[in-house]
Amino acid sequence: MTHPDFPDPPQLLGNEQQVRRDFLKQLSAASAAAWMGAAPRLLTANDEAAEAPRATADACIVLWMAGGMAAPETFDPKRYHPFEVGTPVEKVMSTFRSIDTAVDQIKICEGLEQIGQVLDRGTLIRSHVLPDLGSILHSRHQYHWHTGYVPPQTVAAPHIGAWMSRVLGPRNPVIPAFINIGQRLEGIGENEEIKAFTQSGFFGSDHGPMNLPFPEEAARAVKPPRGMDPLRFTKRENLYKELLKRTDASEFRQDSLVRSLENAHRLLSSRDREAFDISLEPKESYDRYNTGRFGQGCLLARRLVEAGARYVEVTTEYIPFIHWDTHANGHETVDRLHREIDRPIATLIRDLEARGLLDRTLVVLASEFSRDMIIEGVPGSSAKDQATAPTDVLREMKHYGMHRHFTGASCVLMFGGGIKRGFLYGETAPERPCIAIKNPISVRDLHATIFTAMGISPATAFEVERRPFYATEDGKGQAAQIGRAHV
Repeated sequence: MTHPDFPDPPQLLGNEQQVRRDFLKQLSAASAAAWMGAAPRLLTANDEAAEAPRATADACIVLWMAGGMAAPETFDPKRYHPFEVGTPVEKVMSTFRSIDTAVDQIKICEGLEQIGQVLDRGTLIRSHVLPDLGSILHSRHQYHWHTGYVPPQTVAAPHIGAWMSRVLGPRNPVIPAFINIGQRLEGIGENEEIKAFTQSGFFGSDHGPMNLPFPEEAARAVKPPRGMDPLRFTKRENLYKELLKRTDASEFRQDSLVRSLENAHRLLSSRDREAFDISLEPKESYDRYNTGRFGQGCLLARRLVEAGARYVEVTTEYIPFIHWDTHANGHETVDRLHREIDRPIATLIRDLEARGLLDRTLVVLASEFSRDMIIEGVPGSSAKDQATAPTDVLREMKHYGMHRHFTGASCVLMFGGGIKRGFLYGETAPERPCIAIKNPISVRDLHATIFTAMGISPATAFEVERRPFYATEDGKGQAAQIGRAHV
């Protein structure tokens, strides 16, 4: 898919096309094994490490900045240099000025003023480090971040939302425990790779996500088709069960699919489905959120958590060379994205707080990696440069911005759910390369932090294919000391 302002997108170099093809092939094999497999069994651990910690959050909202949100353009500003033709690229580290926030020692980029005003309610992590994974592909990094495992795996690794659904169960038996908002899974480029991590893995379809790509149409997804009476519903359900018996799916998979259908029927006949209808929101409140699809998604997430959803993810949507995938026109694109995310995120935090929900709702803003104008991966990486913007001097405005994938450090924001308020965790080098130099936190340990807040031990394991599969890789995730209990 070609960006209108970037007619010649970077092509996959060398054998990267084959890497992606092999990745999908092995993921398909893992999914097929999951379809045929038996029910995973929760392992009883004898050590204290696997005991469930005391939960400080009941619900989790992940705000996913899909495509690689550049830390120097958002929450970790560096030396600013305005656009000027002929400027050496190495002089440009941030294309936005820094601004003050509600926390004295924390500055972020201009354009995020409203988020800056609510930073005193949460923790800003500046030292989230990601591996290069050989080839820096969005598909691989998004899979890694959402499942905690580097692809491909021999089993279908569950999304973190599926872990919460399976281990904790629903907060409201009518509202799906795992809901995904804003990401189309068809027709947007790399859709198969996106589907590979937006799933329940070996836990079964009843722990998979309810996908709502367009928040304004979510109400339609929970309304029975016109003319569909209860008797016809029952007939369809019985027919579906008969068809399942004729498939090669295991008994566990058949039961899981039947439970999914029963859950859907329960929602369709419940008054709680009004939570999906953002048109019912008072106009003044709706307008505060409505900067577009992402803002509407934040509003829908708040309504769903109020109604009892366990895990809700809202994404800016991953489309190659669009949104945070800033291979060109970086500054102008990020300037637009600031306007799209700033007000709705701040409104979400304030609304949760005003409703008494923030203390028990963990809100996490993250992305698959950061970006830099010059460096691809980390210094010394063998990863291929996939951007076409120059590395010597600025010649056009479209060259002004962070174009290359940087994995040495990225930013994560965490609010509520027992997280420290007004806290800065980690630090990056002030000059390029801006790698994490204090308290680096990996995907494994970030997941451990999230799971611990939700009352799930990072060492929780299920037996799959006669071996343990852990919530965090090898069960060794260590939660960062950013909870209020650690003050």
